[in-house]
Parts: sequence; structure tokens; C-alpha cells
Amino acid sequence: MSSEGSIVGGRYRLDQPIGRGRAGIVWLAFDTRLLRTVAMKRMYLPVGLPPDRAEQAKAVVVQEGKDAAKFEHATAIKVYDVLPDGPDVWLVMEYIPSRGMAAFLAEHGRLTAEQAAGLGIVLGRALAAMHEAGVVHRTVEPGTVLLADDGGVKLTDIGITGGGPSPAYRAPEVARGEPATSASDVFSLGATLYTAVEGVPPFGEDGESSERPPQTAGPLAGALRKMLRAEPDARPTMADTVRSLNAITEGRQTAFIPPTAPAMPTVPASMPIPTQQPSQQPVPQFPQHQPQQYQPPQPQYAPPTQQYAPAPAPAAPAAAKSPDTRKLLITVGAVVAAILIGVLFAELFLI
Repeated sequence: MSSEGSIVGGRYRLDQPIGRGRAGIVWLAFDTRLLRTVAMKRMYLPVGLPPDRAEQAKAVVVQEGKDAAKFEHATAIKVYDVLPDGPDVWLVMEYIPSRGMAAFLAEHGRLTAEQAAGLGIVLGRALAAMHEAGVVHRTVEPGTVLLADDGGVKLTDIGITGGGPSPAYRAPEVARGEPATSASDVFSLGATLYTAVEGVPPFGEDGESSERPPQTAGPLAGALRKMLRAEPDARPTMADTVRSLNAITEGRQTAFIPPTAPAMPTVPASMPIPTQQPSQQPVPQFPQHQPQQYQPPQPQYAPPTQQYAPAPAPAAPAAAKSPDTRKLLITVGAVVAAILIGVLFAELFLI
């Protein structure tokens, strides 16, 4: 039984309890070899197992601790060592003066939407880095988020199954018995941020109640709904989530269009993207067509005065150049007129 002053592994002296996690009590301890203060946690092992299964369970938690020790990030509690000690396995970690997010919320109440978005950005970046490294946290919840006394934020229990995640923050597929994935971490982070702004988990403490629509999440509500989708493939990635939360803190909460969530587009498919508007596409084409429009006219493009000149126009100059014809017409006209006058005179006076 662990107690104050006990020596673990012939090296670490347990000083005092400083918190309680899912796997049990967290101790403030002193490394007598490196002369530094550390935090230690006895990892969870099921009790009452047959010897062979107990050894298997022990091997699993040792491997989880080794995997956690490989990951380093400014927002993650560093794992120094995984230490088997008799029937127990201890996790040796860096010590950061802090308190759990669950305790903070119980004491100070809910966070504002902007505060929760800022917290989500910090946690999301660390989780996105884990996923890129092939590590899944598995148990993101208020109990694994530490708010440091210096204002920083730290994630603990990285990749540690422990007693399993709290039902309130467990993704539906994990509750069905499927292995945790990066999409499960997205759901758990969404449930954690939901609790931070709403004061209660989205699906109740048992995780099986009907979804409670967010009431005080404000601009964070849309991002939370996407993170809490039932189907893993419909959730945004952690990197998408960070971009969404960044947009919220900048007042652009509608800017989030995750490629993994085609069912929730914020821009209609028929609406052209501004950088590809049809009115902008022809601009570089205009110089290519202008030289053709302003080329010198070819022979087939005769001037309009030649195309539409009236047909009688060519006869007019010919009449102007024939004075003999005019004289002949005048003479014939005079003779005809004299004959007509003579006939008229005879009818009036001789008959």
C-alpha cells in the first residue's frame, strides 16, 4: 500500500498526494537519483485476474507508458519513466503546479465561448501533433486537462487507457467496443469544451441521454455540433477543429468548411468561389482577341458606300456627258408641240 515516505523502485520517495485521476492518486515525489521533484501515478490494473491475464494486463500498461514517453509537446505532460515495481506499474512524470479542469469549473463555474475556444485551440494543437505522430490520447476529458498555476494548459494521461474514459466524454464508437481513434479524440474534446461552456456534458453524465442542444455556447455551438457527430467519418479532423476555433476567436465562425464533413457546407455548391468568378476569367483573354478586332480590313470587307450604292448612280454621269441627246429631245418635243397647236387651231376655227 502506497503511503507518504514510501520508496518506489528504490529511487522515488512519495511525499504527498496532490490529486486524483482516473487511475488513482497522483503523488508528489522526489527523484533521489536526479534530485528533482516529479509527479507519480500508479497505473490502473484490473484486480482479481488469473496470473497469466494479470501479466498480460501489466505488459499492456507498460507499453502504453513507453508510447507516452515518446511524445513531447509543450502542452503535454512529459513522461520520464515507466517503472514496474512488484505487482504495480508506476508512471513517472514532470511535475507542473496545477489543478484539474474539473476542479476549476466546480470552483469558478463555466467558461465563456471565447475562453473555451482559446482552450480548445491549445488542446487541439497538441492533439493534432499527437495524431500526426500516430498517437491517440484515448481519454480527453476535464480530468485529463490541467490548468497550470502559471496560466498554461497541459494534457496528461496521453495514450493511457487506465480505467477507461468517463462515459460522458466517450465517443459512441468507443462505447460500442471499437478501438479509440483520432476521430474519438475529436469527439472527446468537443464534449469537454461543451461542458466548459454549458456546465454539463452534452449527452449526460452517462453519455447515453439525448443530446442537449447548446444554450450558452454562442459562436462555439456550430463547431461543437460538428465535433459531436455520431459517425466518426463525419467529424472534422483535429487540424480542422483548430482552424474552426481560430476563426471563432477572430469573429469568423462561418469560415469553417471541413473536407471531412461534406454534409455541412457553409457555401452553396452553385455559388462560385470569389477567386474564380466568371467575370474575372475573360480578363487575360482580351489582349488575345483585340488584335483580330482591329486588323486592317481585308478585301472582302468592302466599305459600306461601295456595298450599298444605288444601282442608277452609274447612269447619271453618262447623261451628263451627252449634250446631243438633250438637243434631240428638245427638238422632238418642239415639233410635237407645234403639231398639237395646229390641230387644236383647226378644230376651233375652221370646222
